Amino acid sequence: MPALPNILAIESSCDDTGAAVLAAGNMRSNVISSQKVHSLHGGVVPELASRDHQKNIVFVVQQALQQANMGLEQMQAVAITAGPGLLGSLLVGLSYAKGLALALDVPLIEVNHLDAHILAHFIDEPKPQLPFMCLLVSGGHTQIVLVKEPLQHQIIGKTIDDAAGEAFDKGAKIMGLPYPGGPIIDQLAREGNAHAFAFNQPKVQGYDYSFSGLKTALLYFLSDELKNDSAFIEKNLNDLCASWQRVIVDYLMSKLKKAVTDLGVQHVGIAGGVAANSYLRQTLGQMGQELGVATYIPDFQYCLDNAGMIAKVAEFKFMKAQFAGLDLAPFTRG
Repeated sequence: MPALPNILAIESSCDDTGAAVLAAGNMRSNVISSQKVHSLHGGVVPELASRDHQKNIVFVVQQALQQANMGLEQMQAVAITAGPGLLGSLLVGLSYAKGLALALDVPLIEVNHLDAHILAHFIDEPKPQLPFMCLLVSGGHTQIVLVKEPLQHQIIGKTIDDAAGEAFDKGAKIMGLPYPGGPIIDQLAREGNAHAFAFNQPKVQGYDYSFSGLKTALLYFLSDELKNDSAFIEKNLNDLCASWQRVIVDYLMSKLKKAVTDLGVQHVGIAGGVAANSYLRQTLGQMGQELGVATYIPDFQYCLDNAGMIAKVAEFKFMKAQFAGLDLAPFTRG
């Protein structure tokens, strides 16, 4: 078996600019530059995101190399997120990665951002055994994925409309909380009663999800309460956050539990930005004990958008000589 390669990976799918160095199987650096400007607009502004990637990408790559104590000449491949994501953001990273690969005369490796979230489980120990079930939950995607081999994934369930992360953020916005609202809901919910307010889980067949109706239910509920008490949200904020978090997480876990039970999978994990949610992490552990299955959560830095997870997928693809051409184009949907 050939030696594991040295890979420089770049991530620019949304509003975080990331670069990482994976050398001979060891993550030597994982640098992330987050963009704060979007909080002023209540969500990610694509044009502003792409501009900030242009400003940050050279510095972030330099930082990754410095932290790894390695030079560009030691890299054996350049990996890049090709999608899904924001077109302008993807183009910045892809253009830079193509230039590096061409200048260094090394292979360019295309990585699917969603595959990277899933395979983040294989960066550090303990690593799940295959087959492995992963609940991928982020601001833009919600999927239940059966991982048969590192590069062979089967989506068995997905949202038919909005994503769980978007439901967290939209719920926070309805309650008057700043963007991004998911982490704020998680924090406030710790001081609240998760059973103070009841929201019904959407009825969708099989392993699929739907969150659009759930958001509408919250909007109408608060609208009615505010007619009687203009300070209703302020008085009940912690309880509202805890109740909103509970219905989203319990809904996510109900489908995952069904899939794990039906397919008899013994290794289960969560990935994506929402995997940082403390109640989701706690509930996954409880499900593992109840069903007698092993559960996994990547290190916090690998749950958020980062280049370390891009590097890990690239390592698997390098060993199979799955390289991309310089005509590689980005894609925006997963």
